[in-house]
Amino acid sequence: MTLEIGSDAPNFTLKTKTAEGLKEITLTDYAGTSNVVLLFFPFAFTSVCMAEACSVRDDLSAYESLNAKVFGISVDSPFAQEVMSLKESLNFPLLSDFNKTVSKDYGVLYEDFIGFNGVSKRSAFVISSEGKITFSWSSEDPKQLPDFAEIKKALQ
Repeated sequence: MTLEIGSDAPNFTLKTKTAEGLKEITLTDYAGTSNVVLLFFPFAFTSVCMAEACSVRDDLSAYESLNAKVFGISVDSPFAQEVMSLKESLNFPLLSDFNKTVSKDYGVLYEDFIGFNGVSKRSAFVISSEGKITFSWSSEDPKQLPDFAEIKKALQ
């Protein structure tokens, strides 16, 4: 079951890959300093996932002006995510939930997705600087994007 508004956001540490190497990102590092937007997506390099990432890339300043850090999360390896990030010039980190623990903790893991076990559902969460979920959305339809206007509204 997807986590609900008002819930405590489960902490996590996930890896991202950049030219400098693997880096760990921990949710609680942002406690007390900024809001966090988590955008879970099924697979790197798929058309809808690329469109979502590019949309956020092109509008990142709006999230920054609302004191928010944005992270994309999928079960892809950090190495595949790095290639996607470079190909699309993404300006926010993609985090690898390769072990599927964070997707499970947030209640957004498909048991079976077109024959693949354990894939993240397209989902979005806004987490306040106090660690509370202020926006929660998840779709069974991987082609449906979150309402980015509602995400921004939750950051105000």
